[in-house]
Amino acid sequence: MLTFVGLGLYDERSITVEGREAVADADRVFAEFYTSKLVGATVEDLESYHDTAIEVRDRPGVEEDPEPILDAAADGNAVFLTAGDTMISTTHVDLRLRAAERGIDTRVIHGTTAEAAAASLTGLQNYRFGKATTLPFAYAHGGDGVPGSVVDTVTDNRDRGLHTLVYLDIKVGIGPKGRDPDHEEYMTADHAAGRLADELDALGVAVARAGSPNPVVAADQLSALAGRAFGEPLHLLILPGDLHVIERDALAELAGAPTSALPDPV
Repeated sequence: MLTFVGLGLYDERSITVEGREAVADADRVFAEFYTSKLVGATVEDLESYHDTAIEVRDRPGVEEDPEPILDAAADGNAVFLTAGDTMISTTHVDLRLRAAERGIDTRVIHGTTAEAAAASLTGLQNYRFGKATTLPFAYAHGGDGVPGSVVDTVTDNRDRGLHTLVYLDIKVGIGPKGRDPDHEEYMTADHAAGRLADELDALGVAVARAGSPNPVVAADQLSALAGRAFGEPLHLLILPGDLHVIERDALAELAGAPTSALPDPV
């Protein structure tokens, strides 16, 4: 059996009870933290909390050489841990398919997601979000500007009145010069807002450290958000579409949006 367990958003306590029980029952526990991470806990914290050894795999160790994980699942009960919800990343879907090809049973124990937290913290209604996008570091896509696909996604969503969740790039083990085991970089909401402000005149909502005891939520024009600092990672950025009156009130009350930056409700 290979069990995929989402750890939630912040620290070792964010896991569900079901997920904790699966870890306790496992013969071997693997994890990856290159697609996301728990900013409130180290691997040592997780090992202490669960009283188990955790074998952390880098990107090549999951995508190019998953055999140790699959062999462990073929011989006993293996758990694969990720931050957030375990099936958000396609690399985890690929691992699950590889297990199925070998006749290994799999199951998924979900954790809460950044997308759900973003809607909950901001007061923006989750069913009014359109397609999400990711803003990469300039060196990651080979140009200084914002990729056209990102601008197109935001524009298409806004034309439909929908909000856009912008995931901000994470680079762990890969830097400007390629693979680098010591490289760890997390895009900040102010950096993202500054780049997007060059392309779009829009309201933005920064979300920092969702799932932590003291998350930060701030709404203003992108150009204004670019001049602020939001502290430690992880960060998200939302570009709202049309606002219901309750959503408008929520951004003013919960995110400190100035009235001048808020469009009229629809």
